[in-house]
Amino acid sequence: MIRSFVTVLSGTLTSRLLGFGRDALMAALLGAGPVADAFLAAFQLVNVARRLLTEGALNAALVPAWLRIYQQAGSTQAAAFAGRVLGTVSACLLAATIALALLMPIAMMVLAPGFAGDETLTLAVNDARLMLPYLAFAGPSTVLLALSSARGRFALAAFAPLLFNVALIAVTIVLLTQHADPSRAALLLAATIGIAGLLQLAMLAQRGGRSNVASPVRVSLDAEMRGFFAKALPGMVASAAPQLLVIGGAIIASTTPSAVSWLYFANRLIELPLGLVGVATGTVLVPELTRALQAGNKEALSRVQSRGVELTMGLALPATLGLMILNEPIVRLLFEHGAFGSQDAAATARVLTWLAAALPAQVLTKALQPAFFAREDTQTPLRATLIGCGTAIALAFLLGQIFAVSGIAAGLALGAWANAAVLLRRGSTRFGFDLQPASRRRLPRIALAAAIMAAVLWIAAAHAGEADGGHHLGAALLLTALIGGAAILYATLLAALGVVSLRETMLAIRQRPARDLPAGDLHL
Repeated sequence: MIRSFVTVLSGTLTSRLLGFGRDALMAALLGAGPVADAFLAAFQLVNVARRLLTEGALNAALVPAWLRIYQQAGSTQAAAFAGRVLGTVSACLLAATIALALLMPIAMMVLAPGFAGDETLTLAVNDARLMLPYLAFAGPSTVLLALSSARGRFALAAFAPLLFNVALIAVTIVLLTQHADPSRAALLLAATIGIAGLLQLAMLAQRGGRSNVASPVRVSLDAEMRGFFAKALPGMVASAAPQLLVIGGAIIASTTPSAVSWLYFANRLIELPLGLVGVATGTVLVPELTRALQAGNKEALSRVQSRGVELTMGLALPATLGLMILNEPIVRLLFEHGAFGSQDAAATARVLTWLAAALPAQVLTKALQPAFFAREDTQTPLRATLIGCGTAIALAFLLGQIFAVSGIAAGLALGAWANAAVLLRRGSTRFGFDLQPASRRRLPRIALAAAIMAAVLWIAAAHAGEADGGHHLGAALLLTALIGGAAILYATLLAALGVVSLRETMLAIRQRPARDLPAGDLHL
C-alpha cells in the first residue's frame, strides 16, 4: 500500500505544484476585481462538478462493484459492466452539460447571488459556458482512471491530470506576454479548460483502448446500472465535501467585493495537502479495503484502516501548522503580482489561517470515507456531508456578519469538523471502526513531532526578518529554506520518536502493489 500511496502522492504533488504556478499566473493576469470574481465563480462551479467525478470520488462506487464482478464472474463480465458504466456516464454528462449551458444564468444566480443586476453576472455566465465542455470529457476520463486504480495501476491515475494545468499555464503565459485585456483573457482561459479536458480524454482513450478493460461501450439503464448509480451519486457528493464547503462560502461571500477571489486563492493553498491526501486515500484505500473485505481478512482490514489514518494525519498536522505560521509570506510570494495587490494578499492570508484549521478534519474525513465506500455504503458519508455543509453555511452566514470574510472561513472550518465527527461516530457504532494498538501509540507522537516543528518554525520565521516582504529571489529562497528546514526537522523527529523507520519505509516503497488480482490476493 505504501508504494501505491507514494506513486499517487508524487503525481498529485506535481499536479498541485503546477496548479500553484497556474493560479499565481492567473492572479497576475486577472487580479481580484469583478473579472476575477466572475471567472473564479464559474471555475469553482466546473471544478466542483469535476471533483464530484474525479480525485477518487467515482472510485467510491465503481471500484468495489468492478472488483466484486471480477471475482464472481471473471474479466469478460467485468469489462462488459465497465463498458456500460463508461457509455452511460458519458451520455448522462453530455446531456447535463447541454442542459447546464442553457440554464447557466439561473445556476450562477444561485451560486453567486451577490452578482445579481451587475455586469459580473454576465461575465460569469459567459466564462462558465466556455468551460462546460470539460465536464463532458471528464466523465469518460474518470471512469477510465477509476478502472486503472481498481486494477492496481495507480501511475496513470496520478499523472494524467497534469495536462489540465500544463495547458492553462501555457495559455496564461502567452496572454501575460501580450498584455491581454483581462475580460478577453478570462474568456480565452475558459475556452482552454474545455480543450484541456479533450486532451486528457484522448490520451486515456488511447491507453484504455489497448487493454479492452471497458468493452463493449454502450448506454444502459438496466437494473444493475440503476443500482450502481443509486450508490455512486451519494458517494460522489460525499467525496466532494471540501469543494461543496467552498461553494457555500462563495455564495455568502459574493455580496462582498473581491471576497470570492480571496476565498478561492486561500483555498488553493489548502488544496495542496488536501489533494495529496484526498486523491491518495480515494485512489488507494478503497481498492485495498475492498479486497480485504471480500477476502474476509479482518487483520488486513484493520491494518489498512489504521495506516490510512496515520498517513493522512501525519501529512495534515505539519501542513496545517505550517500554513498558519507562514500564511502571509506564502500568499505574498505566490499571488501578490500584477493586478493582485498587497491588500488582497493580506485578506487572503487571514482567510488562509481559518481554512487551515479545517485541514485535519478534512483529511480525517478522507481517511474515514473509504471504510464506508468499500462496504458499498455511500449513504452514511452523504448524510455526514450534508450535516457538515449545513453547519458550515449557517455558521458562515452568522460569523460573516460579524467578522466579514474571515468569519465565513471560520464557519467553513467548523462545518468540516462536524462532517468528520459524524463519520467517526457512525463508523464506531456501525462496524466498530478502531485503530490498531500500534497506531494508537504512534498518533500522539506524530502530534508531538508536529507541535515541536511548529514551535521551531514560528521562532525561525519571527527572526527571519524579510520572510514576509518583497517578491525577489531572496524572499523566495528564505521561504523555501524555512519550509525545507521544517520538513527535515519533522522527519527527524518522527524517526527519533519511533514513528517511522527509514529502512522499513524504503522496503515498503519497493514492494509492488497488486495488479489485476482477484479479491483474495492481497499485497499490503
